[in-house]
Amino acid sequence: MKVDHLYTPCLLLDRKKLNQNISRMCNHINNLGVSLRPHVKTAKSVPVALMCAGGETGPITVSTLKEAEYFADAGFKDIIYAVSMVPAKLPRALALLKKGIDLKLIIDNANIAKEISAFGEKENCKLKVLIEIDSDMHRAGLSPDSEEVIYVARALHDGKGTEMVGVLTHAGESYYGTSENAFVKMAEQERHAITTAADNIRKAGIPCPIVSCGSTPTATFAKDLTGVTEVRAGVFVFQDAYQAGIGVCKKSDIALSVLTTVISHKKNQNRIITDAGGMALSKDYSTRGTSFDCGYGLVADIKGNIIENLTVIGANQEHGLISTKNGDLDFEKFPIGTKLRILPNHACMTAAAYDTYNVMENDNEISEQWQRCNGW
Repeated sequence: MKVDHLYTPCLLLDRKKLNQNISRMCNHINNLGVSLRPHVKTAKSVPVALMCAGGETGPITVSTLKEAEYFADAGFKDIIYAVSMVPAKLPRALALLKKGIDLKLIIDNANIAKEISAFGEKENCKLKVLIEIDSDMHRAGLSPDSEEVIYVARALHDGKGTEMVGVLTHAGESYYGTSENAFVKMAEQERHAITTAADNIRKAGIPCPIVSCGSTPTATFAKDLTGVTEVRAGVFVFQDAYQAGIGVCKKSDIALSVLTTVISHKKNQNRIITDAGGMALSKDYSTRGTSFDCGYGLVADIKGNIIENLTVIGANQEHGLISTKNGDLDFEKFPIGTKLRILPNHACMTAAAYDTYNVMENDNEISEQWQRCNGW
């Protein structure tokens, strides 16, 4: 099937760019002497995850238990659920353990550690748990030098229903970097934070085998990962307009796009309307206020060539509003029925609106359709 025969809106995935993005990251991380544990929350698709490990069902990171179940059914065994665990979700995690899945949880609270241990003891199993470390004041986690890190580690280590297996961090602030030098410094800050936490735990006499860090910006620009055992990153597989804007990739590296159709002209408002609105693009306007603001996504023609003077200025539920950045819009170039492609600001959020990737080859042929997992 040709791209221009697809029903819109729909997701396009450029196989060549996907391959290049994955190879680039895998080679870089391998050269630094650590393993890659891809965060599959971006693609949520078995074929993409397999590509990250050369066709094998390697270690992965997930953001929902639904993902863990989906990938477990596909043969993936080594899974980190990288969102703070709460006791109410433990029965669902237990079901995965009973299927032989090496599921690891994360927490940042000593009381929760004790509750998880009590649950594990009651169910006659040991739940593997990592402690989340806050390396940059971005989100959840404990400060690397905090005494609470040791309290949590001790609770997990001493608990009859838990096994303390490591520490984990995510350098979320790296998304606000503006230069290669800044990313290199953030990567070192992340490495120093997570290895400091691991060293402190070991000095307290508690094992800490896994030292896990990562974000796409820090993983891309890291120079030294001494003391780290694995790197987690996700959006690198697709890349997006935000990553291109901050210099992590080039616009030409973006593998994911939304195919859309021009459905109306509003000449009095200098805009064209498409069938890809907020539900199809997401309303993640993460480039707002930056020097690389591209509205709700970069506009390209059906072949993927970016049309620099166009921008998605608005996104109603089912209507995308495209106008020029300067000057009048040449409506004759975009008659009703024209197919365009929108490269997303945030690939993870945009992809979440769909259950299928249309995998595209060099000649704009759709070779396969890959399913993805959604929900929680």
